[in-house]
Amino acid sequence: MLKDLNNHRTILLRYALLQLHDEAVAEDAVQETLLAALQTGDSFRSESAVRTWLIGILKHKIADHYRATERHYSMESSNDDEDQNEALEQLIFNGKGRWIGAPSAWNNPDHALEQDEFWAVFEWCQKNLSEQHGRAFMLREIVGLETEEICEDMNISHSACRVYLHRARLGLRECLEQRWFNAKREL
Repeated sequence: MLKDLNNHRTILLRYALLQLHDEAVAEDAVQETLLAALQTGDSFRSESAVRTWLIGILKHKIADHYRATERHYSMESSNDDEDQNEALEQLIFNGKGRWIGAPSAWNNPDHALEQDEFWAVFEWCQKNLSEQHGRAFMLREIVGLETEEICEDMNISHSACRVYLHRARLGLRECLEQRWFNAKREL
């Protein structure tokens, strides 16, 4: 079972690339994942699929990468990011916090998820979020960290984390509607 770890490399690399946006860093994370699996393979109890186990290890390697890079960046919001987010919210919500217009209907979103092109657009949209919002979203929704862990990682309060996640989701939704679901796919 563990001798076939290399068969999972392609899936692991794709997952890591989606999270890390850097081929060399993603490759390193996958190598570290496979090495950790080989070193701790005796502890694998077959309670889950090997791929699920490997992705769990990879999630931790990705989180470790972001923890290490976190030390090099200040996570304070810039005025430009705040102004941009306020402008986005004014386009989507009225003064009472209600939707200005109903979101457009998404034609068969399940089919879109299966398409590589969709994931390319999603990745582009995620990269174009502010650094703080994109990072919080990635740690929560893709790496799977709990809110407390994100707050500790990013050195932010729970309320700031909720705001970051809310704004990231709004930004992703707006971008995906414009660039994918409404067929405006010019990157």
